[in-house]
Amino acid sequence: MISGPPSLRRRLLAFLALPMLGLLTFNTLLAYYVALDYSNRIHDRNLTDDTVSFAQMLSTMPVSSDLSPQARFLIEYDPDGHRYFNVDSSRLGTIAGNADFSAYAPSQDCSGTHPALYEGELNGQQVRMSTVCTQAMNDPQDQLAVTVAESMADRRQRAREILMIVIPLMAMLALGMAALVWFGVTHGLRILTPLTSRLAQRRGELAPISDADVPEEIQPLISTIDGLFARQAEMITLQNRFIADAAHQLRSPLAGMALHVDQALAHGDPETVREALQNIRRLNQRTARVSTQLLALSRAQTVPETVEALDLSELVPQWVGMRVPEAIRDGTDLGYLGPQQPVRILGNGAMLHEALDNLIDNALRYAGVDATVTVGVHTLDDNDVELYVEDNGPGVPEDVMSRLGERFFRAPGTAASGTGLGLAIAHEAVEHLGGRLGYLNRPGGGLKVSITIPLLKGP
Repeated sequence: MISGPPSLRRRLLAFLALPMLGLLTFNTLLAYYVALDYSNRIHDRNLTDDTVSFAQMLSTMPVSSDLSPQARFLIEYDPDGHRYFNVDSSRLGTIAGNADFSAYAPSQDCSGTHPALYEGELNGQQVRMSTVCTQAMNDPQDQLAVTVAESMADRRQRAREILMIVIPLMAMLALGMAALVWFGVTHGLRILTPLTSRLAQRRGELAPISDADVPEEIQPLISTIDGLFARQAEMITLQNRFIADAAHQLRSPLAGMALHVDQALAHGDPETVREALQNIRRLNQRTARVSTQLLALSRAQTVPETVEALDLSELVPQWVGMRVPEAIRDGTDLGYLGPQQPVRILGNGAMLHEALDNLIDNALRYAGVDATVTVGVHTLDDNDVELYVEDNGPGVPEDVMSRLGERFFRAPGTAASGTGLGLAIAHEAVEHLGGRLGYLNRPGGGLKVSITIPLLKGP
């Protein structure tokens, strides 16, 4: 049993060798039957010639039950075996012979001199027989049916001899073909050498490897590898971007904490230490929130591994209910508005929850005290459903509306604290759900942020 990785060369050679072996076997059988047919035709011609010659000799002799020794020797002699003969008279019956031909009853109704060929069995041997009719010399009314038979064994022997001559030639031809196939497969696989050389020379480069010299047969594989490279490059870009964002966002609070620590150490009075610790706690909370938001953004940028059917009419009220205690604490009226019947989409529940939670968090932070925040679900048409969060706060200036969703961007004039990542997280998550994020200032004041997602049709 062959171990190790699968070999394309072995596979190609196996696919070619098996048909070649079958073709060689078929050609061997075909050569044998062609040789046997040729042997049969030669022997049949000799047999009919001998039968006609024997009949012509008898037509010049008086009808008698005895043949001369010369005639008997002439008809019985066969260098490859023993011949059998039989002479039937239409009046006298069998007048000569050296075997029992009664089972075949040579025809007494002779209509011509053309030999008739047929097969039979004599003395336990399979034989080929030839019968020809001729006139008796001393009786014009009498006709003789002359039959000569010979064994079939010598015919097969001749066919085998011819086959033994052909087999070495066919074997040489097969070996030559095998060598050509081996050379052809090996030479053909060399077309992959430039591709492997380009890959071996790379040092972390993730550019596509497709080129004009890539064979058409492996183009799907190369396209798949190029797609993998593109995804890996995107992931590396996202990772580098995440590291840069984390460094940028964490640098300021960490520097602030170091400053307050130095201040507390430099001034030992309890009031200064207390103030420094309060500032450190505030900066620590901000750092924790930034870290959490950055991790949420990283998760939102990743393609979800699983998707499933989600019923928004069931899930969204549950998600809104999780934020109600916080809204009550801050004096915000948080409510839900949606249909009772199922509204189903196809997506990742955790990712959709992350997006909606950030929209609710933004509304609770920036709508202001005693604000009203409504989370709603309604179908736009037969194809889409809208999941929205709207408030009655100050809204967003129209000139910065297009920048909403950018990382770390916060609308000018907002007093509430934040990281500027909430809408960016929602934007990334919604894109992976196959939806889109929209922003709209309400006519009566406030901002409406909507997520439009395709409806799931069918079971």
